[in-house]
Amino acid sequence: MTDHLVSVEEHRERILSSVHPLPAFDQPLMEAFGLSAAEDVHASVALPGFDNSAMDGYAVAQADVATAREDSPVHLPVVGEIGAGQASLLAMSPGTAVKIMTGAPVPAGADSVVPYEWTDRGVANVVISKSPELGQHIRPKGQDVAEGDLLVQSGTVLGARQIGLLAAVGRSSVRSRPRPRVVVLSTGSELREPGTALGRDSIYDGNSFLLAAAARQAGAIAYRVGIVPDQPRAFLSALNDQLVRADLVITSGGVSMGDYDVVKEALAPLGTVWFGGVAMQPGKPQGFGTVGEDAVPIVTLPGNPVSSYISFEQFVLPAIRRMMGRTPYTRPEADAMLTHGLRSPDGRRMFARGTLSIVDGRLAVTPVGSQGSHMIGDLAESNALIVVPESVTWVEAGETVTVLPLDEEF
Repeated sequence: MTDHLVSVEEHRERILSSVHPLPAFDQPLMEAFGLSAAEDVHASVALPGFDNSAMDGYAVAQADVATAREDSPVHLPVVGEIGAGQASLLAMSPGTAVKIMTGAPVPAGADSVVPYEWTDRGVANVVISKSPELGQHIRPKGQDVAEGDLLVQSGTVLGARQIGLLAAVGRSSVRSRPRPRVVVLSTGSELREPGTALGRDSIYDGNSFLLAAAARQAGAIAYRVGIVPDQPRAFLSALNDQLVRADLVITSGGVSMGDYDVVKEALAPLGTVWFGGVAMQPGKPQGFGTVGEDAVPIVTLPGNPVSSYISFEQFVLPAIRRMMGRTPYTRPEADAMLTHGLRSPDGRRMFARGTLSIVDGRLAVTPVGSQGSHMIGDLAESNALIVVPESVTWVEAGETVTVLPLDEEF
């Protein structure tokens, strides 16, 4: 690793220029939920597909009941009944009424619906004490969606409302980009699985759970692989076993300058993975490249949990979103008032943990903890990252800073 540090943007662009949206294919609607549409979808039918009643009541010709009043009601014979999905009566004669249920098709000859509340609810004959306006309580064909309307534009994330709309016009599937399969490898001979006994020099593996959960939250399918010891041969064996199911590989640990930095030791000789420093804190040691015959992208992250998570946010999350065809690639920024002074290293962009709140009607952010890169407890307490530029070494309380809210969907 050289002393030259690349910028956060340079390293992010290095990754984004090497990953591409995954090929799209037709997927059943429920499988497409949360995915990005890869086609423009137009309505093949109208909504509603026919004139239908908006009320339970009586279908009439408005001219026949125009004079209906409480003190001078109109009496009409009831010549039939139409329920939703039970349209056996298609037309009616002037001077008659047809009992009709909500959603049922309005018969030819009727142009208005009288709600039950304005009648005596008669069966053979109905007494109508109030006249509807012409067309009142009828939902005309195509009022909601006309045949040929653009329903979903390519690139739209398919949420519940979009899925419901597509189903309502008869679509059973939609062309969309799949969730990327992300393999997470955590390295370190000191690591132990949660739930097992610890030795005096061992720690539980939180990183792989953190990163797999973050990948799943980003929309990916996450495969958490068991702990890999600090042995290059064991690491390469585990990696090669996983490439068959990986669209992207994330590793945690083993990318610094130590004697046991297994990821760098194993991958550097391949010549397809770059290792270097990024001008950020935490998260300076980084790596990216491709591995295997299919040139699967691999992002190698530092091992301290805070460094690993912030690196995920800056580099892996954008890659996952690009693979899914989702934009923007990075989290939207916001401005907030800093509640306490904050020191930052010269020449590196700091991503400090913070909590957002509202103070005097203004968004405010409070730094959390000592900002050590190993302090996962403080990370869990945070809901935002405070971004301090490379050229700034001290930010006074009360100044405006840029924040990245972590809990908001985008």
